[in-house]
Amino acid sequence: MGRVSAPRESRPDLAPLLDALQRAGSTEEPNEDIPGLTILHHGLQCAVLLRSACPGDPELQLAGLLHDLGHVVAPGRPEDHGSVGAAFVRPLLGARVAALIEAHVPAKRYLVTTDRSYPERLSRGSLRTLTVQGERMTADEMAEFRAGPHADAALRLRMADEAAKDPAAEVPDLDWWMPPLLAAVG
Repeated sequence: MGRVSAPRESRPDLAPLLDALQRAGSTEEPNEDIPGLTILHHGLQCAVLLRSACPGDPELQLAGLLHDLGHVVAPGRPEDHGSVGAAFVRPLLGARVAALIEAHVPAKRYLVTTDRSYPERLSRGSLRTLTVQGERMTADEMAEFRAGPHADAALRLRMADEAAKDPAAEVPDLDWWMPPLLAAVG
């Protein structure tokens, strides 16, 4: 995964995002016991899975790429990483990408609550963070989540998130995602 450089001069507004992605490329996924799995590689895998499952939804794919940036911009806050990441990308990539990033944590809680077999599919790291993220949802929380405009897409993101944890997976590098990122910025 090479260093991204060209857009910095032409798109200075992307510099903080690109800097965070560079840091994500050298930072292991903080809550996972998977040696060699960086935040960036995890995001690249997630984005590819979403591109395959939802080829017509580039915003969902970008949310998959960026969903764990909150771990980079505010380390040590697994309970807040969705909302931190959403706030970080909202000014550049818009409300939907941000909402999907924010919703990937409640989506985990929703799936744990509604699918008894889902906890068995969670990695050890995801199970650990679940405790600080609120564990099972109440009936009111479930209703609020389902009523949200992005619930189905957030559930797809969450499922891809859990599946994207192979440090040896071969995926397109960050340069491949620059055209969709630039298109989203407008």
